[in-house]
Amino acid sequence: MRKIILYEILSLDGVAEFPDDFIFDFDETMEENLLRVISTQDTVILGRKTYDEWAEFWPYSDIEPFASFINAVPKYVVTSTPPQRSWANTTVVDGDLEELVTSLKNQSGGDIGVHGSVMLSQSLLARGLVDELRLVIAPAVVLSGRTLFEGTTQSRFEVTRNVTSPTGYLLVDLRLV
Repeated sequence: MRKIILYEILSLDGVAEFPDDFIFDFDETMEENLLRVISTQDTVILGRKTYDEWAEFWPYSDIEPFASFINAVPKYVVTSTPPQRSWANTTVVDGDLEELVTSLKNQSGGDIGVHGSVMLSQSLLARGLVDELRLVIAPAVVLSGRTLFEGTTQSRFEVTRNVTSPTGYLLVDLRLV
């Protein structure tokens, strides 16, 4: 069965919103980590807000390895409001989140990635639908913005990998126990 892999960039105090405000040095170790994460994924689920922002940027970007990945991969956008833009390989889903996840997990293929999409990530976590987390934790305290675990239920994770990048970012992989 396929796994739901949530990749999030967080501040030290757990803020997941507007990572450009606290990620300043995306170093080589972080790039290698991102490549490692996306190399197992062949499907992505996005929330509408992230989709709208990314559909405006990534089709025209040459920032690798993510541009080639996100432009080519099948994308499922979970929304009750139609997206503002079209983007290749996109399916809009206005339905039950658990049904979508169950359907995708029962198909053959690689991991299913969730990138950004704070509200969607919170919903997946609250419903116990996330199998693993891949976190990039910045050495910064932001004090405002939505945090990843707002509104979720208490969970226990096992650390399966941790690396500190040369510029001080903590790269942590966790599996739901």
